[in-house]
Amino acid sequence: MAETVAKEQPTVKLTIKDFQSDQDVRWCPGCGDYSILAQVQRVMPELPHKKENYVVVSGIGCSSRFPYYVETYGIHGIHGRAAAIASGVKIANPELNVWVATGDGDGLSIGGNHMIHMLRRNLNIKVMLFNNEIYGLTKGQYSPTSRLGQITKSTPMGVVDNPFVPVSLALGANATFVARSMDRDPKHLQEMVRRADGHRGSAFLEIYQNCNVFNDGAFSTWTEKDTRDDTIVYLEHGKPLVFGKQKEKGIRLNGFTPQIVNLTDGKFSASDLLVHNEKDSTLAFILANMIHNPELPRAMGVYLAIDGTPYEELVEQQIAKAKARKGEGDLQKLLEGDETWVVR
Repeated sequence: MAETVAKEQPTVKLTIKDFQSDQDVRWCPGCGDYSILAQVQRVMPELPHKKENYVVVSGIGCSSRFPYYVETYGIHGIHGRAAAIASGVKIANPELNVWVATGDGDGLSIGGNHMIHMLRRNLNIKVMLFNNEIYGLTKGQYSPTSRLGQITKSTPMGVVDNPFVPVSLALGANATFVARSMDRDPKHLQEMVRRADGHRGSAFLEIYQNCNVFNDGAFSTWTEKDTRDDTIVYLEHGKPLVFGKQKEKGIRLNGFTPQIVNLTDGKFSASDLLVHNEKDSTLAFILANMIHNPELPRAMGVYLAIDGTPYEELVEQQIAKAKARKGEGDLQKLLEGDETWVVR
């Protein structure tokens, strides 16, 4: 098991106002981004970090305006490069608390390659992927998570691409923390932000975010009060998968296939159900793939949370070993040494 390290402690008590910038928030009225911003600003003051150590990095897209609205250090980068920029920031100064705000287009299309390598390296960076299944900033083209058959500005006859499942992608990239939440479930989203921050390593949090202009209601089945109890199962470590308005349904495994069972007819009880284990990567994939069966509920919560030494710590260890063996570097000596040449 990876050793634990004590986190820094802020010297003054912080409040939500400490994380609210003076910039006017310029998302469309009713956008789910407002809720995500509010929940993050509510949680940040209680986290064990000095305010001056926060850095929020983004690329391009509606979600990528996030750094303007959070009163921390921030970088509004170029399209798809948030993960690469954040990696450089974290490696250069491992003490910083680095967050990435990205979208399904920015993070999984042009930025997909950077994203998977950042996750596989296990940098101690927290990724919030706002998934609205559309390109909102550029006015409604289909994205890597748009559903098959979806009519958009760029697919007038329907999407024919198979969409990414973001949590499956993160699991496949060997992220050590993978979770999912929603803009319309504030308390759950706050808890997922806390869990992501407390994880030592790469943390990937997919957030269902409603784009009320170009893809309104994409997640209504799972967000509306009259349907969500029957369409969502919340993942809690060590607890059976139970859902339904009266908690009358559960999920059991038939081999490796999840299936819904009734808990009221006497045939099955809670002891027959699948018990969530967030340390089991195989189970995490099974739960992520429930998305492909419309009859199964959508899983919300922490899919995977396992230990692993963060990449930046391994880099620091290598640098320390090199210095111990060869001493501190001398740039001038290197430039004037024998291993130089002149190109004519």
